[in-house]
Amino acid sequence: MTTAAIIGGGVIGGGWAARFLLNGWDVQVYDPDAEAQRKIGAVLGNARRSLPGLLDVALPDEGTLSFHDTIENAVAGAVWIQESVPERLEVKHRTFAAIQAACDPGAVIGSSTSGFKPSELQADARRPEQIMVCHPFNPVYLLPLVEVVTTDATDPGLLEAAKSTLTGLGMHPLHLKKEIDAHVADRFLEAVWREALWLVKDGIATTEEIDDAIRYGFGIRWAQMGLFETYRVAGGEAGMKHFMAQFGPALKWPWTKLMDVPEFTEELVDLIAGQSDAQSGQHSIRDLERIRDNNLVAMMRALKAQDWGAGALLQAQERQLREGTALGQRAADVDDPAAPILTIRRAVPLDWTDYNGHMNEAKYLQAFGDATDRFMELIGCDADYIASGGSYFTAETHIRHLDEVHAGAVIEVHTRVLAGGGKKMHLWHEMVEGDRLLATGEHFLLHVSLQTRRPAEPSVEIDAALRRFAEAQQHLPRPEGAGRAVGAPR
Repeated sequence: MTTAAIIGGGVIGGGWAARFLLNGWDVQVYDPDAEAQRKIGAVLGNARRSLPGLLDVALPDEGTLSFHDTIENAVAGAVWIQESVPERLEVKHRTFAAIQAACDPGAVIGSSTSGFKPSELQADARRPEQIMVCHPFNPVYLLPLVEVVTTDATDPGLLEAAKSTLTGLGMHPLHLKKEIDAHVADRFLEAVWREALWLVKDGIATTEEIDDAIRYGFGIRWAQMGLFETYRVAGGEAGMKHFMAQFGPALKWPWTKLMDVPEFTEELVDLIAGQSDAQSGQHSIRDLERIRDNNLVAMMRALKAQDWGAGALLQAQERQLREGTALGQRAADVDDPAAPILTIRRAVPLDWTDYNGHMNEAKYLQAFGDATDRFMELIGCDADYIASGGSYFTAETHIRHLDEVHAGAVIEVHTRVLAGGGKKMHLWHEMVEGDRLLATGEHFLLHVSLQTRRPAEPSVEIDAALRRFAEAQQHLPRPEGAGRAVGAPR
């Protein structure tokens, strides 16, 4: 086990502790706050819930977390020491002095400072070469960026060790070779923040309207392509020079309160265009557009699953699209219960396809699971009913994969009730694209009390709705493949 010391256990220090601990490091914490252990415990609870889900392979076994009464004890044996004390230079200097009096001279000492330059932190230090800025972003246990800022005094070996450690933690060390107040990322944030304050003060927009402008628009683009690559795409086939020619004059327009801008010269245009070519020139604009669109779809679908930001808009649009259609009906609205029920009609999204270019097997299960959820909702087993303590649990599933389906295909799932009533529900799903049968899914479910987690009778209303479909459909021919097990004769 390797050991990290966290000096200062607030929001940022707690995030660092979680990032190291969940990646298999032992973590030793010093913070004089009597509530530090409780506060870090709360951060760890969130990190344990979310960080492992980023990966499709298990993280290492969690390290050991310990709390110490002195800096000397906290840094003993540590190869990484992260300072996250309050942003007062005199406090940081006292902290570094105490750290360096006790720590291994070969340990990395990173500072979480968001504003101070490394030369300011290194001033009067016992070993200035050991101290560097390692500025993360909240939540530290999820966001990968760390601004690593150094001076000529920084030990090159320690710098390489720091970058290697951060990479091993799943982070991105952005090495800034020239120091500046507030580094790079926070200077962008400060500029946006200052303009936002003016817009609010002048009555142009509310805080919510400003946040909407970011999270529904350029914020999503920036999340996956940054600033310059986004504008390169905006320049179309002519590239970055075309964009600069089109929008460069806007630097002189009185749009914002931030009018101290660099002189717009050919040299500046060539510099930026050249850097943009080096950054993205290996991709065509069409390629970049497809990459951008894949990323936007993936991010917005993730937000949709959380019903948040742009994802909440998608949820609202879906509700509107379902309204007045078969996908929005309740059991009482169905005129012909003997006919199979349309439970799914949707396009196959980009992220449902695999390395063979067609929908992967997990997504067939998801589609049939969504069809079962829709049928449950149809008969009254909706969110309110589930909140009251009852639901259906799937006991058995069988899927037959009969034909390929690709991204963009509009698929439908039609659902039959093979048997239903009391605690039992036996469903048959057929997935089609037009007249083409793609797959079948068979689900057997039991109604369960969520209090006891054992089978229980459903409500009278749900039982009646289910029996109505089961009785009406019992005279339909038994579907081919129903009851089939893996390996049974075809």
